[in-house]
Formats: sequence, structure tokens, C-alpha cells
Amino acid sequence: MTSWRHAAPVDDIREALLAATVLPRAFAIATLVAVDGSAPRDVGAQMLVTDSDYWGFLSGGCIEADVARHARDAMKDGKSRLLRYGEGSPWIDIKLACGSGISVLVEPVAADEPAVATLLAGWTKRHPVLWSSDGRERSAEPVAPAPDGVPDDTPADHWDGARYTRLFPPPLRLVLVGEDGAALTAFGMARDLGWDAALIAPGGPDAPPFPGIIYHRSDPASALAAIGIDRWTAIAVLSHDREDDERGLAAALKSEAFYVGAIGARSRLEARAARLRGHGVSEAQIARLHAPIGLYGFGKAPRDVALSLVADIAQVFHANAAAARSAAVSISISAPLSAVSQ
Repeated sequence: MTSWRHAAPVDDIREALLAATVLPRAFAIATLVAVDGSAPRDVGAQMLVTDSDYWGFLSGGCIEADVARHARDAMKDGKSRLLRYGEGSPWIDIKLACGSGISVLVEPVAADEPAVATLLAGWTKRHPVLWSSDGRERSAEPVAPAPDGVPDDTPADHWDGARYTRLFPPPLRLVLVGEDGAALTAFGMARDLGWDAALIAPGGPDAPPFPGIIYHRSDPASALAAIGIDRWTAIAVLSHDREDDERGLAAALKSEAFYVGAIGARSRLEARAARLRGHGVSEAQIARLHAPIGLYGFGKAPRDVALSLVADIAQVFHANAAAARSAAVSISISAPLSAVSQ
């Protein structure tokens, strides 16, 4: 390694594409489609490669530079590659520390392909997109969420040795209610993680604490309605016993948000639940409330509260994603060695 890979943490190719001032005319996508044994990344992990840089990682730094080299070759000749590393690989000089074998599909992509526009629209308009590719031709179709909020039966990931499909959900979004140090720290952490983030500070300062963010000064219930809450949204109430907290919490618990949490002492939970019932919140909806907020065992300093909150939300989000994927056909079916590029 000759330099630090600051682009490595970017785990969604859409984030990297949308962050570009101008969309590159051509790029390559490298997808981890098969893992035999243990590996640092799960199948479905991806890298985005351009002429000058690459984002993401597939195996903890063991193969990324070589994948980028093959990706740029694919961009030049317009041909996809199915690469094999580790066990069963033709490149014995590239070692995987985990001792496993992995297969990576590398495909050149033109930015003006309709599938790319559909994929990026799913990020900005917040709807899932089912992407399918055989390395030569790609398609992308918006997936309509089930009206009752229950995850639909669209297959998440699948690889049959020739074509893969991958379900791209909208980015995780965190809506924070509050204006203290914990709220501001959690907001910064969410942005660093690539999440969408919005801040609600009823009666707060006229100017937002960060430029160009989604910021509301109205009461929480009205602000949540203006933002629009979907099943990929987490809501955290970090204000301290405001009169409108429970109205905002009631609106959050009645929404599709996958996580709703509120700061506050455990001893006051029953009184809070009683007030929520007065706002028409059902027992099942109250049971969804994460309170006290965040993971157990952290301190009470603002940064500790923010870290425990962000970690708790990430844990719930990924647990839900894993449960949804477990019912679908895995992408991790091993590719036949005859299909592996030499």
C-alpha cells in the first residue's frame, strides 16, 4: 500500500457516484458473488472503480488493488471478468489471510445506461431497486414496498454462476429531535456513516448547525410529517421532557420507522407510556419504543449517548436486513471453476 485508502469505508456504490461533481462517463462495478469459507466481507459487497480511484473493499485490503487493475482493463476492452482469489485461484501470489476462496464479478458500466439512472433514483427518491446483471447487460427495476409495511418477498440477492441480482434499499435515515451535544454528535456520526440525517429542534436557532442539512424548527409531529417517514428511517427523541415530546413520539410510533427511541430515565417510562396511550398509541406500538435510548452500559456524556444510539440503530437495521435476506436465495452459491476468468 502506497497511500491511505480514505475511500475504502464507502460501502454503497451509489453514495460514491452521487458524491461526484460530474458522473464519470464509464466506471466498473466489482461484486463479491461467492465466498467459500470465512471472509471479512459478506457476499454482495461491492467496489466502484473509475480511471483514477476506487471505493469500497471486498477482502480487508488483500485484493482491492488487483481488482481495481482488472476493472480498469475491463473498462478498456468492454468485457466483464469473473475473478477467483484464494482457494482455487490462478494467482497464487495473492494470498487471503482468512484462507477462504472468493469470486468477484467485475463489469464495465456506462453512466448513461438506463439501469444506472434507475439505481440512483432509488437512492434520492427513497425506494428499493432490484438490480440484475450478467456482466454484459444490466437492468434495474423499482420495487414497491408492501402497503402494510411488512417486507415483501422480492428476492434480495442471488447468483447462479452467470447472473446476479441485488436488492438496493434506500439509505438508512436518522431523524433526531433535540439540540444538545448528544443530538449534534449523533448527527455528525450519522453523516460520517453515509446515512441521511435530519434535525428537528422546535424553536431552535434560525440557522441550522451544519450547512445544507434538513432542519425543522416546528413541533416534532409536524416536522416528521414534512420529512416523510418510511421503513428505512430511525427516529430518536433526545430533547428533555418538552411538552410536545409525546406528540412527536406518538407520531413516530405510528409511522413505518424501523426504530423509535427516546432519552429519559427508566423510572419515568410508565408515565410516558400512559401519556402515549392518551395520544392514541396502541400497546403494540408502545412496545416498539427503545427507552432508555441506545445500548446498555454506555456513559451519560453527550458523546457516549450519541455513540450508543448510533450503534443501537445500526444493530437493529442490520438485524432486520439479515432477517429479510434469510428467507431469500443467497447470492453465495459458488461459481463453477470453469466460469472463473484466468
